[in-house]
Amino acid sequence: MENKSNNSAKWILDPSHSELTFKVKHLMISNVKGEFKQFTADIINEEFHKSRVKVTVDTSSVFTNNTDRDNHLKSADFFDVENFPAITFEGASFEKIDDDEYKLKGMLTIKGVSKEVSLSVEYGGTNTDPWGNVKAGFSFKGKINRKDWGLTWNAALETGGVLVNDDVNISGDIQFVKQAELTPSH
Repeated sequence: MENKSNNSAKWILDPSHSELTFKVKHLMISNVKGEFKQFTADIINEEFHKSRVKVTVDTSSVFTNNTDRDNHLKSADFFDVENFPAITFEGASFEKIDDDEYKLKGMLTIKGVSKEVSLSVEYGGTNTDPWGNVKAGFSFKGKINRKDWGLTWNAALETGGVLVNDDVNISGDIQFVKQAELTPSH
């Protein structure tokens, strides 16, 4: 999908204005929120609906505001960060639904298992910051079943049900910075 024409552009993640979060039901009664504090992303193309999107997430950066839970998530029961230090997403299609709504489909790889996912994306627009950097903003959301990627650990509750739900809601607010285009030398 990469466009190598003169009007192609590269956009890279602005980490200080981006977040990648997840939410999962705990004890069948409330949601536990978490985030990945370190990830990279880029978009290749001036026209976003024709773009190649790539995201790499550092699994050891998982944070839920509870050290014991974070350590459990890093263990082989969940992300197994020693053997699988990254989660990756590679966009296959970025379909424009209307002016600011997109459907992003691609391959999500967790613990060596790749499955196609579909995310709803809202394009917030582009603007130039006070330092002259052109930025683009997106929000996205989706839902995955963690068992599809081998994240099967759970515990049964005495009252019925399970400790951790299978469905995981993922979302993010992402800002990209357009990279300076190279100009041919004279």
